[in-house]
Amino acid sequence: MGPLEYSRYARQLVAARPELGEELERAGEGGWTREAMQAFLRERGGGEEGVLHSALRMLRQRVLLRTMARDLSGTADLDEVCGTMSALAEVAIDAALAHLGHQDLIVVGMGKLGGGELNVSSDVDLVFLYPEEGERATEKLEFYTRLGRRLIAALGESAEDGFVFRVDMRLRPWGDSGALATSFDALEEYFVTQGREWERYAWIKARALGSGGENGPLAAIVRPFVYRKYLDYGAFAAMRELHAQIREEVARRELSDQIKLGPGGIREIEFIAQAFQLVRGGRDPALQIRPTLKVLALLAQKKLLPDAAFDELSKAYVFLRRLEHRLQYLDDAQTHELPEGTEDRSLVARAMGFDSWDAFRAALEAHRARVSSHFEQVFSVEEVPKHSLAPLWAGSEPARLAQLGFRDAAGTASRLAAARSGARYAGLPQASRARFDALIPRIIEESAAREDPDAALARCLEFMETVSRRAAYLALLDEHPAALERLAQLLGASSWAAEYLNRHPIVLDELLDARALFARPDWNAFARELRHQLAARQGDEERQMDWLREAHHAQVFRLLAQDLSGVLSVEQLADDLSDLADLMLQVTLELCWTQLRIRHRDEPHFAIVGYGKLGGKELGYASDLDLIFLYDDSDDRAPEIYARLAQRLSRWLTSRTAAGVLFDIDLRLRPEGGSGLLVSSIDAFRRYQRESAWTWEHQALTRARFCAGEATVGAAFEEDRRAILRTERDEAKLRGDVVSMRERLLQGHPNESDLFDLKHDRGGMIDIEFIVQMLVLAHAHRRPELTANRGNIALLKLAAKVGLIPGDSAGAVGDAYREFRRRQHRLRLNGAKYARVPAAEVQGYIDATRALWRRVFGKE
Repeated sequence: MGPLEYSRYARQLVAARPELGEELERAGEGGWTREAMQAFLRERGGGEEGVLHSALRMLRQRVLLRTMARDLSGTADLDEVCGTMSALAEVAIDAALAHLGHQDLIVVGMGKLGGGELNVSSDVDLVFLYPEEGERATEKLEFYTRLGRRLIAALGESAEDGFVFRVDMRLRPWGDSGALATSFDALEEYFVTQGREWERYAWIKARALGSGGENGPLAAIVRPFVYRKYLDYGAFAAMRELHAQIREEVARRELSDQIKLGPGGIREIEFIAQAFQLVRGGRDPALQIRPTLKVLALLAQKKLLPDAAFDELSKAYVFLRRLEHRLQYLDDAQTHELPEGTEDRSLVARAMGFDSWDAFRAALEAHRARVSSHFEQVFSVEEVPKHSLAPLWAGSEPARLAQLGFRDAAGTASRLAAARSGARYAGLPQASRARFDALIPRIIEESAAREDPDAALARCLEFMETVSRRAAYLALLDEHPAALERLAQLLGASSWAAEYLNRHPIVLDELLDARALFARPDWNAFARELRHQLAARQGDEERQMDWLREAHHAQVFRLLAQDLSGVLSVEQLADDLSDLADLMLQVTLELCWTQLRIRHRDEPHFAIVGYGKLGGKELGYASDLDLIFLYDDSDDRAPEIYARLAQRLSRWLTSRTAAGVLFDIDLRLRPEGGSGLLVSSIDAFRRYQRESAWTWEHQALTRARFCAGEATVGAAFEEDRRAILRTERDEAKLRGDVVSMRERLLQGHPNESDLFDLKHDRGGMIDIEFIVQMLVLAHAHRRPELTANRGNIALLKLAAKVGLIPGDSAGAVGDAYREFRRRQHRLRLNGAKYARVPAAEVQGYIDATRALWRRVFGKE
C-alpha cells in the first residue's frame, strides 16, 4: 500500500506541492540520511531566520513522505523509521542553533528523542541547559531563555506549510512553572533537593543533542540521580504508583483503547524495561542504555528477563510502534487511538498486514494481553493481610514469644521493644517505617522456626537496623518473601554469616534467585563478567576497586549459603574459595599492569605465588593470603617496574573502600622476609632457597603454588619448587629443625583452658601438617611424587602407598585432619574465638595423630 492510497495527509500534501511526489518515487532507493538532511539545509536554509524555518518545514515534509512510503511498503523496519525521525529532529535543532550562533545552549532530548525512538508525528520533549552560572547569573538566565524561545519558534511555529516539531518543555526542573533554561549547577541542586521518583524514570533516556552535545558533564549530573549505587528495589513501588496514576487518568478520560497508555500498551513495555534499569543500572553500567528493544535484549542476555518474556515483549513493542505510526500517517496527527470509522479501520488493518479489522483486532488484543501479563508478573504484589504476630512488634508479649519457642522470651521481648523505641527506627521516613513494621512480624515468625530462635531474631533485628536507612533493602525484603526466608535461615545458622551480611548488605540481591544462589560456580563466566564490568568503569579507580570487592563479596556469599545448607564439604568449599582468590588475583593483576604509567612490554612476566592456606587450597572465609611476587625478565628496567607493580597490586588488594577490603595479605614469606625486596627475580628466589633458606621456609614451600600471572613464570617456579624439595637432606638435622619449629609454635599459642585446641595443641592440625612436611622433605629425593601439592590427606595416602607409613595410620590421621577442619569451620561460623572442643569428643583422632608423630619423629 502506498502513501497516496493510505494517507489523507500525503494526498493533500502532494496535491498542493506536486514536486514532493519525487519522494515517493525515490523511496525504493533508500531513506533519508543525516548527511542528506544537512546537505538539504545548507542549500536552502541560508540567509534570514524565516528562510531557515521554511527550509526546516520543507525538509520535514520530504522526510516524512519518503519514510512513510518505505514503511508502508515494508522496505523500512522500525529501527529505520524511528532513527530517521530522530535524526531529523537532531539535524533541525543543530541547524537552528547554528543559525542563532550560540551552540553553547545544550539541548537535551528526553523520552523517545533521547532514545533515538521518535515516532512519525511526535512532540519532542526538550530540556535547555547552559554551562556554569558564574558571574552575572541573572543576565545569563535571561539570555539563554531568549535563545530557547527562538529555538522553540524555529521548530514549533505553524505556517501554511506546517511545522517541524511540536516542542514540549514540561520535563524541565519545576515543569511549566520553572525557568525555560537551567544551569548545570541549578540542575544538580534540583535533583538533590527536589527530584522526584517519576523524574528518575523521565531522565533515563536524556541525551544532549547535536554537535555541541555535552553528554559527559550531563551524565555526571544525571547518573547519580537516576541510578543508585545499590540495587534499588524501591523503584518497583515507585513505578507501580506512577503506573496506577496513569491508569486512573486513562480510565477517567476513557482511553482504554489507547495503544500507548492503555492496558498492555507501549508504556507498560517501557515501564518493564526501565524498572530493571532503575533497580540495577547503578550496579551494572551496561544497563544504562536508552533504546527499549536493546534494554529488553540485554535483560534477557543477563537472565533478568525470561527468554519467552523477551520474545513476546519485543514482538509486541514492534507491533504497537508500527501501529502507532500507521495511525499517525492518516492525518499527520499525534494520536494513539484506534479509528472509529469503517474505512479507516480497513486501511489500518491492511497496512498492518491483515485482511480484516477483526483479524487485526484479535492480533492486537493478543499482544496487549501478553504485555499486561508480563507487566503484572514484574509489578504485582500480593495483598498481604495484617500479620498475626504484628501485636508482638506493637507491644511486649513474652508469653506469646514463649509459646512460639523463644527460650529467653523476656530478653527477646526487651530486644524488640528496644528496637522499636530506638533512634534508628524513630528516624525512618514514613514509607520505610511502614515497610519495617510489616517485616518485623514476618521476621519473628521466621526466627521462631530456627534451631535457636532467640539468637536468630537478635541477629535479624541487628541486621534490620543496619539496613533500615537504605529504603531499597527494605523494599527488596518486603517485595520478596522468599528472600526474607532465606535471610532468616542464614542469620539463624551462623553468627559469622550475620556479621558478614552486616558488613556487606549489598549481597542481599543474591537471595532473590535460589537457582543462582545454589548453582555451582562458573568461574570462566564470572571472570568474563568481572572484566566487562571493570572495563565499563575504566578511568574511575574508586569504582573499579569497589566493584572488585562487591563481586568477591557476592561470590563468597553464594558459597556461604551453599555451605550453611549442607551442599558443600569443607574440602570443596576451600577449593572454591581458593579458586575464587586465584581469579581475583589474576584480574586485579591485569588491571594494575594496565594502569602503570611506564610498561616495557605488553604483558608482565610476573607471577603471584600462594603459600599457606591459599597455597594448600585450604582457604577459609576470613583467611589471609600468604603471597610472594616473582618475575622472570632480563630487561634492565624490570626490577623497578615490577616493584611498582607489586606495590600497586598490594594497595589494590588491601585498601579499605566503601565496599570493604578485598584481601588481607602477608608478604613475609618472601626471600629475606620483611626486610627483603617486595618482588624477586626467579633466579634470586632459586638462589635464596638453595643457599640461604631456613628449614621452615622449605616446609612452607611444600604448600606453595602458582596462583596468578604469567604461566611460564609460574611453571619456572614450580620446577624450582620441586627441585628444592627433592634436595637430599640430613634426616636427623631435618627432624630436629622441624621439632624445634613445632615447639616454638606450641609455646606461641598456649592453651590454658580444659578444652582441646583443634589447630595448635599436640595431636591437632599443625602436628598433621608437620608430619606431612617432614615426610616430603626427608623422602622426596627418592620419591619425587611427594612434591605434588595435593593436600595433606592425599599426601598421607601417597606416603603410605610408597611404604613410608602404615596404611591404617595414614587413613586414621587423614580422617582426623578432615574432622578437625570440619569442626574448626563450624566453630568459626558461629563466632568462636578459638577452635576448641572437649578432648573426649575427638580423643581417637588425637591418639592416631600422636602415634603417627612418634613413628615419624621418634618422640613427642
